[in-house]
Amino acid sequence: MAAGPEVPGVPESGDDGASWPVVPPEALPGTWQPLLGRPALAELLAHPLAGAALTRMCRLPPRVALHSLRTFLLADACARTHGTAYDRVGLLAAAAFHDAALVGRTPLGRGGFPGHGAELLDRFLVAHQVGAARRGALTRAVREHMRPFPARDAGPEARLLHFGAWLDVTGRGERLVPGDRRRLSELAPTPWFAVSFSARVAACGLRRVLPASTVAHR
Repeated sequence: MAAGPEVPGVPESGDDGASWPVVPPEALPGTWQPLLGRPALAELLAHPLAGAALTRMCRLPPRVALHSLRTFLLADACARTHGTAYDRVGLLAAAAFHDAALVGRTPLGRGGFPGHGAELLDRFLVAHQVGAARRGALTRAVREHMRPFPARDAGPEARLLHFGAWLDVTGRGERLVPGDRRRLSELAPTPWFAVSFSARVAACGLRRVLPASTVAHR
């Protein structure tokens, strides 16, 4: 699946997106609109950092982008259920980047695709003048989201991103927000996503050991 932009005018190159024109919500992909209409996302659409993160998300393959949006919404549902305070706009940016390194041909370092995704997020946040402490919490969330369980000292953003990503792909944790995963999947379906996701993760293993030229562009 190609990783090019879904929206005309969104560049295919460059990581930080600081100079990109922000795509207005109504011009974002039609498949996103049912999710963008959910209150947790609709409330953020006017925020500059949220708009920039969604614009950057247009570069993801459609199914990965929908997973990222569902991840944020599931994380927010968990936070609301348990009264957890967290960086909402920042978590949306983290969700936009948490699987960004699953696509493309860039060689991955020892941190694998989560580590490279955290690097991409950090560049994006620096370009948007986000402070070091806030960046640290958000990049840690991306870097650690593939752990089996969050670290004991993980902050709310890391715990929530982990919860949303794992719930969307595997169903783990569904009892904490009953029915939310099903409702979001009905609004923005991606059949067999868990299978295609696993294939992408396996391909990323090759990108850690093979030269970039030997890995096919997906």
